[in-house]
Order: sequence, then C-alpha cells, then structure tokens
Amino acid sequence: MKTIGSVLVALALTISVHAQTPAPPDRAAAIKQAVATNQAALKQYSWVETTEISLKGEVKKKEQKQCYYGADGKVQKTVVPGAAPKPAAEPSGGGGRRGGRLKENIVENKVEELKDYMEKAAALVGEYVPPDPQKIQAAQTAGTVKPDPAGGLNITDYFKPGDLLSIGFDNATKKLTTFKVNSYVEKPKEDDVTLNVTFGRLADGTGYPQQILLNVAAKNVVVKVTNSGYKKAG
Repeated sequence: MKTIGSVLVALALTISVHAQTPAPPDRAAAIKQAVATNQAALKQYSWVETTEISLKGEVKKKEQKQCYYGADGKVQKTVVPGAAPKPAAEPSGGGGRRGGRLKENIVENKVEELKDYMEKAAALVGEYVPPDPQKIQAAQTAGTVKPDPAGGLNITDYFKPGDLLSIGFDNATKKLTTFKVNSYVEKPKEDDVTLNVTFGRLADGTGYPQQILLNVAAKNVVVKVTNSGYKKAG
C-alpha cells in the first residue's frame, strides 16, 4: 500500500517533468521562435556554400557559391569560379583507345540522363533546410505534428505527402540539436531520400547547418552541402 509520502513524491516528480517539457503546442511555438531568431542572426553573415553531387561515389558536380541575405530577406548566391573538378584525362592512344572512348560515352550519356534528376535531388535540400516556421504552422493546423519523447517534434507531410521531418530541440538552450528528413525525389518507395544536418556554432552562439547530407540510395546519388567561412557582412 502506497504511503501518502510516496504519492506526494510521485506527484511532485510528475509536475516537475511536465514543467520541464513543454506541451506540443508550446514546444512547436518554441521551435518556431528559435528558428526565426536564429535566422535573423544569420542575416548578419555572408558565407561560402560548397555543393557536391556524387553518382556511385564519384563526384560529378562541385560548385561553390558566395551567399548572403539580400534586402528582401532571401539568400543571394553568386557562383565562385574555378570550384568545379577538372575532367579526367583522356586515355592515351593504342588498341584500347576506341573501346575506352566508347565506354566513356556510355558513362557520359548515363550521367546526362541523370543530370536533371540530380539537380532535383540537390534542390530538395532547400525545401527542408532551414525549416520554415510557416510550414510548421501549417502542419500544426493539419494535425501532423507529434511530440518526440526526447523533446523535439516529428512532422509528417511537411513538404511532400508522406514525408517526415524530425527536429531535435534543447528547450534549455533554445537550440536545434538534430535535424533529419525522410522524403523522396519523385516517387515514394522508389527513390526515397534521407537527409541529415550537422550543426555548427558561430562565436556569438548562432547556429548554422555546417553539413547537409542527402542520400538517394536507390539511384546511388549523394548530395553534400558544406557551409563555411562565415563572416559578418558590412
């Protein structure tokens, strides 16, 4: 039989847990506010965005862009010349020259066929990173936001029907801790995508997506975006 003391202790622990962990609407509001505050801080900075698109482990496209926020609040990007990888040297002459060139043509054609697809995969990154408070609000209204036991949120149908965005959140520091996405490029279950973000911190505590890794396993396509060289604009 439980004593009054043990019941009071259990009640106190329950109250403490509820006080530390916001209810889902409050948690969502805290995350939206944290994202908005952090994005406002990032608008003071310029940085370099490096994007690598790989097919079967081989980098097919590498591009660097100088980034900053314009007066309209949107990120402006300027391509940095000379960032693309140099094409592989052509094989030397000889009996295997024709066969080697034929193989190269086949590979080039295959890459060209996948070019649009790889660009779509790369563009998908921008639909999830950074998270959009308005999309989170829309998901709340639609009832597709669920609390995560660790303190974050799981959001389904965030950008595409059936996708899942999982946000880890530290309520004490008001910072995003993890950011994972399960989505797809064109067709669910045929070209499923996983996306993971590794966060970095600037000297003033502002968070930024240090590395974004998008993997389309079915197509052997990987998109890696690295953000670096942050400097205060002005």
